[in-house]
Amino acid sequence: MSRIGKKPVAIPKGVEVKIDGAKVSIKGPKGTITESLPPTLAVKVEGDQVAIGPAREITEEVKPLWGLYRQIVNNMIEGVTRGYRKSLDIHGVGYKAEFKGKDMVLSVGFSYPVIVKPVPGITFTIENQTKINVDGVDKRLVGQTAADLRALRPPEPYKGKGIRNFGEVIKLKAGKAAVK
Repeated sequence: MSRIGKKPVAIPKGVEVKIDGAKVSIKGPKGTITESLPPTLAVKVEGDQVAIGPAREITEEVKPLWGLYRQIVNNMIEGVTRGYRKSLDIHGVGYKAEFKGKDMVLSVGFSYPVIVKPVPGITFTIENQTKINVDGVDKRLVGQTAADLRALRPPEPYKGKGIRNFGEVIKLKAGKAAVK
């Protein structure tokens, strides 16, 4: 039995939950998210709560999915009410980010600027050319977009130059020792 899966998810005011078979659609002040659930799980709206449980009997296949999809529905509700944000820092001489139209242009040490097209459902904001905020209602999409941006120029271990998560500490390696 799933301890997390048994707990119902509270629906705050201003949030609508619609269930169409295996599809759960949640609409709130920040946007709308839709997710398909596996057929082994059943979803019910009971008053101001969403309950998730096994569709038939509890099997070894249902146990791990039960808690997972309960948490996914909880993240969806939190996303449409508060939203999610990941912040990235750009470190390096001459490294910066700026907007050209709707596209974000990153200068991160390559001989060419890196152009990042906006992803549907994600908004970018740039603070002082070295901090990028990735905002959205879908937790997985915000995290994946931030990881994709970091992967463009991950921090290198000798000088620490590159794109890193906000607050991430890079352990620097010692350089080559001079021979005397």
